[in-house]
Amino acid sequence: MNIYKEAIIKEAQYNTRRHFLRKCMSGMGALTLGTMVNQPLFASENPLDLPNPHFSPKAKHVIYLHMAGAPSQLELFDYKPLLEKLNGQDCPASLLEGKRFAFIRGVPKMLGPQSTFKQHGASGAWISDYLPHFSGVADDVCFIKSMYTNEFNHAPAQFYLQTGSPRTGRPCMGSWVTYGLGSENSDLPGFIVLLSRGGTSAGKRIWGSGFLPTVHQGVQCNTKGEPVLNLENPQGIDSALRKKSIQTINEINELEYNATNDPEILTRISQYELAFKMQTSVPDVMNIDAEPAYIKEMYGATPGENSFANNCLLARRLVEKGVRFVQLYDQGWDTHGASPGNGVDQGLRDSCGYIDQAITALILDLKQRGMLEETLVVWGGEFGRTPMMEARTGKNFFGRDHNSEAFTIWMAGGGVKNGITVGETDEIGFAGIRDRVHIHDLQATILHLLGLNHEKLTYRFQGRDYRLTDVHGNVVKSIV
Repeated sequence: MNIYKEAIIKEAQYNTRRHFLRKCMSGMGALTLGTMVNQPLFASENPLDLPNPHFSPKAKHVIYLHMAGAPSQLELFDYKPLLEKLNGQDCPASLLEGKRFAFIRGVPKMLGPQSTFKQHGASGAWISDYLPHFSGVADDVCFIKSMYTNEFNHAPAQFYLQTGSPRTGRPCMGSWVTYGLGSENSDLPGFIVLLSRGGTSAGKRIWGSGFLPTVHQGVQCNTKGEPVLNLENPQGIDSALRKKSIQTINEINELEYNATNDPEILTRISQYELAFKMQTSVPDVMNIDAEPAYIKEMYGATPGENSFANNCLLARRLVEKGVRFVQLYDQGWDTHGASPGNGVDQGLRDSCGYIDQAITALILDLKQRGMLEETLVVWGGEFGRTPMMEARTGKNFFGRDHNSEAFTIWMAGGGVKNGITVGETDEIGFAGIRDRVHIHDLQATILHLLGLNHEKLTYRFQGRDYRLTDVHGNVVKSIV
């Protein structure tokens, strides 16, 4: 009896509270919960398995260019001659009744377009003089001028656009895409994020994987300094020792997975292996200095700098290497006009000058390499801008307030019809009046072009199935 008693005491000493809770959850508790939700508690599939699309895709890759801060459609693509005539007049009361605005107070003045518009290409697309380079590829893009959203403040609207929900905790679009399609290159992440001129109002959570396995979260890369922070070996550790240590760690992780079937352990194993491969693959693909001089000149790229032009060139290199989803965020489009440098005149003109050459080069470069057909390029902000001037506490700001009712995005390549315009806004560009396209419709269309049915791309979480488009969204078939 003493021998058995000593064995029981010894076992108790090595079982901590954490071990007890873990074993309890993976025992009777897990069986009970699994029965209640009619689902296994843990998935058994490898998160990096390459699944098949629901149907034959038009696009294989996405480059999403998000202009954080919301560019004014009324200075760029949505030309309204009537708004020119109304410039400086008091805003009609009918436009203000029952509407919510972020900053407008009192009766603001109407604000005519600050740019000059001309029609371009065989399609006759209206493009302002703020984008002289981009006007040359008017026939290669599809404009959607009737976009609308439910949010009128930056962070919630950015979350809504990228995750389908105005609140944190949901997976972003890039995560859903890699979850649905995987990655073509096992040496690089399937979802990469590049920033210029700062981050976003929503912060880094906007490219998080939410409740999906963390292997699907966006990996932020830098165009200046270390491509990925903390990727290099510590001092005194060479590649051989690092490889051996990762192998040992993953052997322990495999033992843990066999005991618990927790899918996050598979993610941990995959990420350790991927991080080791990235030590070689990332510096190589991020080195734009290897590009020919004429290509760098075409983009306006400067090796070693953190710029939007460099990021556009990197985006092309990344999709060329098989990266599934490349997300670019450029901050600086919040043109309220509180100071001379951030109004719809000089502020917007400066921001357009910062991106104009690069976005044009990206389309032309993909096209000349035969990559545009399988690469979907999306450009836009999180909402639009009002046709009236912003007024705060009785003062006129030479800029426009947030407008959730109407904004413009454009798409190119990836199975999208080129040289067309979808949707129309009213005579002053305040709200859509024909073929309105909601944020969820845009998300459903992007997934459709990638061969994914947005209603079938789901993930079981907390007892119900979730999807990017929530319970909404229709594919915009007129552009496919």
